[in-house]
Amino acid sequence: MSDDGEAIVRLKNLGVYFHLHRRQKINLRQAILRRQWGARPELLWALRHITLELFEGDVVGIVGHNGAGKSTLCLVLSQILQPDEGEVQIRGKVSQLVSLSTGLNSDLSGRANVRLLAAYLGIPRAVIDSKIDEIIEFSELGEFIDEPMRHYSSGMRARLGFSVATTLEPEILILDEVFSVGDARFRAKSRARIDEMMARCKLIAIVSHSSEFLRTLCSHALWLEKGRVVRFGKAAEVLDEYDEAMGQPEGPMEPDPA
Repeated sequence: MSDDGEAIVRLKNLGVYFHLHRRQKINLRQAILRRQWGARPELLWALRHITLELFEGDVVGIVGHNGAGKSTLCLVLSQILQPDEGEVQIRGKVSQLVSLSTGLNSDLSGRANVRLLAAYLGIPRAVIDSKIDEIIEFSELGEFIDEPMRHYSSGMRARLGFSVATTLEPEILILDEVFSVGDARFRAKSRARIDEMMARCKLIAIVSHSSEFLRTLCSHALWLEKGRVVRFGKAAEVLDEYDEAMGQPEGPMEPDPA
């Protein structure tokens, strides 16, 4: 917790929804009425009624089924997605490692995509210009860096995305299932870089399907289901309840990539 006791992240009654447009066969009368009164699209609430405070020094693991709202919450915390209701207050510079291939253009070279992805992530151009050689070296793409990205494998794309996204020195770090980038040797290298970033951050949020992995890192845990908070509290207590509710024993820890 920070010295002044003020939350680094404060969410109050947060809600995010998406419009669902279902195609249906309708008759002429229904079509006229819809046009006259205006069709109301169905809403899917990805997050609803989320109230939460996170403080300096917290390392928060986020768990839940697929579709529980974990990645949507990461996008809100990363300030990429704005909520449809409620309030969000974030004190500090945020770096997010989510969807590492998002923002890349297959027709451009790897070098051009470095700048494109940096712009998408909000990294200042001056920072990228000063670190582009370091980024390319870390990605280990060699001569491929000047080839169109359509020639890249998915692993090469992820390595380039990771190398760009970890150039910042954030105060708040958001990690969404990013511990499987590239081969085993590159995963070890990536984990070492993330560990360095974690040591400098004020607040860290980690999404993972491995509750045992989160136990090794997290002080707190947030359990989401269908866009709502089931439980938030000390990591061990929340993860114990989560594992029990899932009806399965605690999974093995993610292997240490060596």
